[in-house]
Amino acid sequence: MEKKILVTGASGFIGSFLVEGALERGMQVWAGVRKSSSRKYLQDSRIHFAVLDFTDSDRLASQLEEQKRQHGKWDYIIHCAGVTKCLDKADFEIGNYWATRHFIETLKRLDMLPVNFIYISSLSIFGPIREKDYSSICETDTPQPNTAYGLSKLHTEEYLKSLTNFPYVIFRPTGVYGPRERDYFLMAKSVQQHVDFAAGFKRQDITFVFVKDLVQAIYLAIEKNVTGRAYFVSDGKVYSSHTFSDLIRKELGNPWMLRFVCPLFLLKAISFVAENVGRILRKTSTLNCDKYRIMKQRNWRCDISPLEKELGYVPEYPLERGVKEIIAWYKKEGWL
Repeated sequence: MEKKILVTGASGFIGSFLVEGALERGMQVWAGVRKSSSRKYLQDSRIHFAVLDFTDSDRLASQLEEQKRQHGKWDYIIHCAGVTKCLDKADFEIGNYWATRHFIETLKRLDMLPVNFIYISSLSIFGPIREKDYSSICETDTPQPNTAYGLSKLHTEEYLKSLTNFPYVIFRPTGVYGPRERDYFLMAKSVQQHVDFAAGFKRQDITFVFVKDLVQAIYLAIEKNVTGRAYFVSDGKVYSSHTFSDLIRKELGNPWMLRFVCPLFLLKAISFVAENVGRILRKTSTLNCDKYRIMKQRNWRCDISPLEKELGYVPEYPLERGVKEIIAWYKKEGWL
């Protein structure tokens, strides 16, 4: 019998690939979306849709009750929905921690708990640690988030771990890139326009994971019935701060390029101004104080050996292959 799976945040970059991953594995797939969500990358006729409002607990309860009445409960839930950009820092806590908590409490109340609940967290929960020796961040380290986003993800993880007899797996990906993603696209657009930008002069070790490798890791956990674990996810390699833009430049035919390095004190001032202008205009700014702290962080190494040993994860997309694929996709779609 086909297993039923819900992917929340299905209209987003990672969520849409998770939906495709479930279809490829022969599952009955529900794409969890908002009423206003784009369904551009959710066109497969096999997809069922579950309109879920995580901002209203009463409405969410009604929506889940209707789902249970018509289709029963899901065997698996991948909770990818959340917020990454907010005007007010308090909204991170509301959109990530409280929304997830209300969701799980409603599932419990309606007797709709799945066999496994997969939560997409972030490497950001650990903050700027191990920056003296640039060693890998490990699962035994104490999280020290320095962003509102990272703190909200940490609070959610702590809540999941506090639950009794609740089956969960947490994934903490580093920088996720791939087709359809827009933040790294801005870098490609900048390089195409002959400009590259770096934050600070001190050494920075960066890690990445291609979206299809993240999808692979998540479904390995489902297939192997793992619960009560948290995993870092990367492609297993470490890169310098210029590697990504250098590979983009190569795929674009090596256009001439000016590389600017912004001192951190200046970047901090610019981020502060951009955030407050955005607040006045009621628009989220790409550059803000949280983003500054992320760009300031020097060490993004993480230990993926538990993922490799316990789940048999073998990343298939080193950065060079991944960049080649995204640039080809950007060109095909007319983004570049």
